[in-house]
Amino acid sequence: MNRAIVRLFAVIVLLFGLLVVWTSRWTVFDATALRHNSLNKLDYYASLKIKRGEILAAGGQVLAKSLRARGGTWRREYPTGSLFAQAVGYDNARLGSSAGLEQYHDSWLSGRVEGALSSVFGPLGGGHTTGDDLYTTLDPAAQELARTLLAGRVGSVVAIVPQTGAVKAMYSNPTYDDNDPNGSKCANPENIGCQFDMATQAELPPGSTFKIVTTTAALNSGKYTPSSTIVGNSPLTVSGVPLDNDNDISYGPVSLTKALTYSINTVYAQVGQNVGIQTMAKYMKRFGFYRLPPLDLPRDEMTVSGAREDGTLLSPTSNEIDLGRMSIGQANLAVTPLQMAMVASAVADDGTLMAPRIATEAVNADGQVVKYFRPRVFSHVMRPAIAAELRQMMTDVVEEGTGQAANLEGLHVAGKTGTATVVTNEDIDDAWFIGLAPVAHPKVAVAVEVSDIPNGYGGTYAAPIAAQMMKLLISEGQ
Repeated sequence: MNRAIVRLFAVIVLLFGLLVVWTSRWTVFDATALRHNSLNKLDYYASLKIKRGEILAAGGQVLAKSLRARGGTWRREYPTGSLFAQAVGYDNARLGSSAGLEQYHDSWLSGRVEGALSSVFGPLGGGHTTGDDLYTTLDPAAQELARTLLAGRVGSVVAIVPQTGAVKAMYSNPTYDDNDPNGSKCANPENIGCQFDMATQAELPPGSTFKIVTTTAALNSGKYTPSSTIVGNSPLTVSGVPLDNDNDISYGPVSLTKALTYSINTVYAQVGQNVGIQTMAKYMKRFGFYRLPPLDLPRDEMTVSGAREDGTLLSPTSNEIDLGRMSIGQANLAVTPLQMAMVASAVADDGTLMAPRIATEAVNADGQVVKYFRPRVFSHVMRPAIAAELRQMMTDVVEEGTGQAANLEGLHVAGKTGTATVVTNEDIDDAWFIGLAPVAHPKVAVAVEVSDIPNGYGGTYAAPIAAQMMKLLISEGQ
């Protein structure tokens, strides 16, 4: 009798073990695969029952919220429409698609944090799921100013707090309305795909703004000082092809500081070649080139900055790179505005590059912070003394050189202009400016790019936009 009971008990234990294994497989180990199976509609129906958390700007303005719909379901609404669309993104269960913060931080917003246990019948405890609210660094006034300043233009503005990596503004034109992501409501002067975010995805020649990277490599490697003298005659043969200064001006012997102030191409081509491809590659990587930006957005919404050939990213030490021309931001170098804002941010923060970030914390329905997204160091690019020297050199650019349009009274800006020719025979340019302010204790770093302008000098078109953006953020105490 006892033996029969033992056998029965063993069978029950075995069956229970099999039940645990198979339910664990689908609810824990293979849950992701099951959710993404196109034949599985349970996740779709479950998502409609979830009241997703709100997404809020730095001052508390609601950027995304859930509204009641029919049948006990919820739908997503974006009160600011196109203003924050490319950063906030969208979540549309009926379309089966999502983007931006909505996608990247879905586990918090939907209340389904990866690793949380659930039963075969749904979330443990039953009932409807309520997601966590997501607070962000985004500044509505700065974002609105960026939209106003870029009106009618293709371009992008990125503003970062150097000491924390907080992204205060990240606006690109054209944009779209995240309430209608597949619709036609987008400001689109050049017929570019609305959901394409120029700030994080564009592959653009940076022009002379890249000279900040070259200067960093030159100074921090010890090969040059701000007073080092280089001959700036024009033209100069680089890789067997003549390279000219703007207006073909020959400067003769000049200091590295003056070369940056007046953006002398022939000097910087020599500096880059003398520094060498290995050292240039090392400092580019420190700034974040050749890897995806460490920003909390989906991977497919960001582009790696670096030298490219036919759209393919080259090795940073490839012999296909024209080092002299890359050192002045030409040749096959392609960057995003976010990457160039990271360059300015590292200079502003004494050589330390903080990882850019948008989310600050996730807060549950009871008002408890369940996750802090804390500032973190991305890399130490240069010594603090070198960063101080570079800020002074960039101050001369704004006070005496090509960036004087950013020299607003009382603002104390350091920066660098860039003009990248994209259609040679028509003199069509991309205008750039990267900068920081105030110089003594920088509170904001910016990058501005405006595309496809006839004779589009960075000092004329991008620098004033950057100055207005820095002025606003500093006045707000950022």
